[in-house]
Amino acid sequence: MTIRVLIADDQMMVRQGFTVLLGAEPGIEVVGQAVDGVDAVEQVAELAPDVVLMDIRMPRLGGIDATRRIARDSATPVKVLVLTTFDLDEYVYEALRAGASGFLLKDASADELAHAVRVVAAGDALLAPNITKRLIAEFSRVSTAPRAPGGDRAEGLTERETEVLSLIAQGLSNAEIAGRLVVAEQTVKTHVSRILVKLGLRDRTQAAVHAYETGLVRPTGY
Repeated sequence: MTIRVLIADDQMMVRQGFTVLLGAEPGIEVVGQAVDGVDAVEQVAELAPDVVLMDIRMPRLGGIDATRRIARDSATPVKVLVLTTFDLDEYVYEALRAGASGFLLKDASADELAHAVRVVAAGDALLAPNITKRLIAEFSRVSTAPRAPGGDRAEGLTERETEVLSLIAQGLSNAEIAGRLVVAEQTVKTHVSRILVKLGLRDRTQAAVHAYETGLVRPTGY
C-alpha cells in the first residue's frame, strides 16, 4: 500500500527538497504541500494523508498547534512526523504531547527520512537518537505525578501489559521488546494493541507519554 504524505513547511526549497527525496522512494507518494499550519490542517481534511511532515516554526499557526488540531479533529488517523532544525527540550515534549508520532531533525539523510515516514505510518513511534536523551530528561523535569495506586502496575493493565508499556516508554521497538521478554513479536503487537485500547490512546507515542506522566516509568541516570 502506498503511504500518502503531506509536507508542511514555510520554506519552498525545503518542501520541494523533501518532495524530490520522498518521491524517489518506492511506496511513498507526496500528495500535497502546505505553506503553514493553517494550510496543513485544511489540506489534511481535504487530502486525508497517512503522514504529515510538520515543521515546528511556521507563520499563522505553528507546527505544534497544527499537530494538536489534526490529532483532535481528523476523522481518520493521521500520523504527524515533526521535522525541525531545533532540538530544544520544550519542542520535543510539546510536540509529542500534542499528538506527534515522531520527531526528526532536518539534517537527517534521505534514507533516515524515508525510514521515519514508514515507521510512523506503521504505527510505531520514532525519535532521533540524539533527541531521546533530551526527551527523557524533560519528562524527568516536568513529570511530578505519583505512581498510580497498586504499586508498579498501571490501572486496568495486566502485569505483562504494564511491563510492555514500560519498555515502550524506554524507546524499545516491538522486536526489541520481544527479545527482552523472550516472546514472539506478534505477541508483543497484541499486548500493545490491548494497552492502547484499555488506556484510550492513539498510538505508542502517546503510550510512552502516558507512562511517564502517570509515574509508571521514572527516568533515571539523567
